[in-house]
Amino acid sequence: MKRAAIEECFRRLREANPHPRTELEYGSVFQLLVAVMLSAQATDRSVNLATRGFFPEHGTPEGLLALGEQGLAEAIRTIGLYKTKARNVIRTCELLLERHGGQVPDRREDLEALPGVGRKTANVVLNTAFRQPAMAVDTHIFRVSNRTGIAPGKTVLAVEQALLRRVPKEYLLDAHHWLILHGRYVCVARKPKCPQCPIADLCDYPDKTRPA
Repeated sequence: MKRAAIEECFRRLREANPHPRTELEYGSVFQLLVAVMLSAQATDRSVNLATRGFFPEHGTPEGLLALGEQGLAEAIRTIGLYKTKARNVIRTCELLLERHGGQVPDRREDLEALPGVGRKTANVVLNTAFRQPAMAVDTHIFRVSNRTGIAPGKTVLAVEQALLRRVPKEYLLDAHHWLILHGRYVCVARKPKCPQCPIADLCDYPDKTRPA
């Protein structure tokens, strides 16, 4: 996709949703970090259902340490890999208190040094909480970037780097949210909703879904 078309794509996506947000529920940067850690191989809905049960009383590093690994595991047992995630979150709480005064750091190196925090999780926190131009590429964004031609790439990192190069600066801070929502609700995996897509005429995908 040519740069002019990419710019028009994001202009339309912004027009339709001027203030996109993550669908994860959180009340602090720390709660965002925990929610993103829990969301690996899980839906935002399942994470929200779980965190509603413990964020109100245990939504700080100290609060989760008081809840304990077993208590947290019980609270998130409906989420995949819940035992590993509980262990990582509790250890992350300990390290945040030991190294960062209980605050979530705003540097990639510090975030990725936390247990269970990889590049994608760090990118979400950097972008959503600290408004840095980071691009978290999940399955939805990987699919949309390749299918539309906005930022083709064979690997997650290649797509991330292509998006950072090709998305106009004006749209970069919110591009992650627009793309993930587009992939989740319009450009879905099995049968994309091309007839309802606001950027279908700009998209490079050759096998567009025809109107019923």
